[in-house]
Amino acid sequence: MEQLRKIRAGDVRTASRLIRNLEEDLPEAKTAIMRIFPHTGRAHVVGITGAPGAGKSTLVDALIASFRKKEKTVGVLCVDPTSPFTGGAILGDRLRMQRHAEDPGVFIRSLATRGALGGLSKAVGDAVHVMDVMGKDLILAETVGTGQQEVEIINHSHTVVVVLVPGMGDEIQTIKAGIMEIADIFVINKADRNGADQLANELASMLNMVPEFPGGWRPPVLRIGNCFDPVPFGESMEELSTAIIGHHRRLVETDLLGDRMKRKTMVEIHEALRDAILEPILKEMTQSGEMEEIAGRLLRKETDPYTIAGEVARRHLK
Repeated sequence: MEQLRKIRAGDVRTASRLIRNLEEDLPEAKTAIMRIFPHTGRAHVVGITGAPGAGKSTLVDALIASFRKKEKTVGVLCVDPTSPFTGGAILGDRLRMQRHAEDPGVFIRSLATRGALGGLSKAVGDAVHVMDVMGKDLILAETVGTGQQEVEIINHSHTVVVVLVPGMGDEIQTIKAGIMEIADIFVINKADRNGADQLANELASMLNMVPEFPGGWRPPVLRIGNCFDPVPFGESMEELSTAIIGHHRRLVETDLLGDRMKRKTMVEIHEALRDAILEPILKEMTQSGEMEEIAGRLLRKETDPYTIAGEVARRHLK
């Protein structure tokens, strides 16, 4: 209970320690989440996604400043690639965001993907809960940007911001990935580059083909220019932060927020069941050498994966 009290009071050290323990999948971390879960559900979770090199981290850094001007407290989760040597996040707590490090209203934490599909760490959902209990008004979850599985961000967010850059050749890839279908707000970053108008027109054409938008929210297409041109850049970031808050307001007004929270809850149930049922079985089979034996049988074509799965399920799930 002391841990819960400290986290609710916004203690950064206690929250950081818990998130680290969640990454390392320690049993006491799950126990802590069980205690804090009844106090969650207040924060507005915003997913920031897009291709690598789209400038997501720069936008998140600027969004922090914009929301702080609106007197909003902010939590930031940066889901980074995993170091092949340490298993930790390669980029750590983003250096470019360290200007906010002394602000008590901001908490920034990096998570390693650890091979999770979609570039999202298994610990993301629980880390969001920790920041939620800390009392953060907004939680920005920035993903690593890994292609088609990137759409997984929608399972953890209320609002999804998709970042595109003209001239990177990622327009078609983005459409293929299904990211077009999850976006609540489109951002054309580095819009001073050639091709920005064409990209904006392509987005508008695709949006025009949508017969109906849930809750009447047509995803806006916002342009963000050169970050080294501070006045127009600051104005465009103000427009983006206002759009994010406006989308959340629309979700509340149309009762769509409940639908998104239910979807998020279903994902959490699936992940919890996987951890409680599947992970112990796989661990036991690996430690006993059974997985090696099964792999050999499969390589020799003595059986098939579905038969093996059936045998394991019957043995462990009686």
